[in-house]
Amino acid sequence: MTGCGGRLQRPRPARQNGERSMCLAVPLKIETIDGDEAVAERDGVRRRIRINLLKDPKVGDNVMVHAGFAIEKISEEQAQADLAAFRELQEALYG
Repeated sequence: MTGCGGRLQRPRPARQNGERSMCLAVPLKIETIDGDEAVAERDGVRRRIRINLLKDPKVGDNVMVHAGFAIEKISEEQAQADLAAFRELQEALYG
């Protein structure tokens, strides 16, 4: 699973072949909350994220995380579907 991992990044210029890289939102589950920050996890990968964009976040919520910010709550079913799509993409790209 890849994404921005909570780091601020400058926009990257187009690669020599004209392709651009992309930063994806990834589904994570909130484990702990401390003010406007939380620790969220999926498949053993833990990230410190900001949750101040969400209304009433709770431990156990599944959230979409982009650039270190939880941007939306999602259902467990949606999180699993998104993870399956990531795994399928990873398999197609890297075998």
